[in-house]
Amino acid sequence: MGFSEATHARAREIIARYPAGRERSALLPLLHLVQSEEGHVTPAGVQFCAEQLGLTKAQVSAVATFYTMYKRKPTGDWLVSVCTNTMCNVLGGQAVYDALSEHLGVGHDETTEDGTITLEHAECLAACDYGPVMTVNYDFFDNVDPDIALNLVERLRAGERPQPTRGARLCTLKEMSLQLAGFADEREGAVADGPPGASTLRGVRLAQENGITVAGFDPGTPIGKPAERPAGPEKANAGAATAAGVASNEPARDASPSGQPSEPRQRNLKEAK
Repeated sequence: MGFSEATHARAREIIARYPAGRERSALLPLLHLVQSEEGHVTPAGVQFCAEQLGLTKAQVSAVATFYTMYKRKPTGDWLVSVCTNTMCNVLGGQAVYDALSEHLGVGHDETTEDGTITLEHAECLAACDYGPVMTVNYDFFDNVDPDIALNLVERLRAGERPQPTRGARLCTLKEMSLQLAGFADEREGAVADGPPGASTLRGVRLAQENGITVAGFDPGTPIGKPAERPAGPEKANAGAATAAGVASNEPARDASPSGQPSEPRQRNLKEAK
């Protein structure tokens, strides 16, 4: 299929983000871009990316097949991933996956007949504190069980967008792909802050309860670029010591108890003479 003018314009905008000679670095967001229009990375999408960046189709395909977030066959609006790794499995993750698979009539990486849901058997979703977990287009639903999971997918099939346990509002696979390409979600309230999880905040709570703070930390101070940051006392002292050593032509010494140059350094000094 031919890509829309909007996609062509966005492709040019993506490529312009990279310095001259580094345009091929735009390949990852470009793949998300074509997926946002087609719903998966088609051969036409591969060719489009190759033409935009002056790459071969083989080079583009090598990247597209390496990352699992690029789908190579038609995928539903809702990618439902269930974690069945060790922690979630012990807590019932496999039972959740099995219930969904039977209810939807699909297996791993398969899509329902109505084209709305693709089921995925996930190795790990990096949220062990909230297991068992499942994600819908990579947004989290925590502490699920088979009944909760089945209710969620039925609401998705009915056209609803359930609120994730943590994070902002759900978006479809195409909408999500456009965001991953680097374009904001323009829906009202789409990027509103979602609630955090108790486990995520536990470290902060412990610090508050025990009066633990970072010395000299001011949360109101903006973080500047490295060149704009003042040198810390350790770096300033080290710089002064180095300057003094150079001015006096004294050989650098190691931190040995004797204060004498180490044997390898002594050999280097002799060879230099």
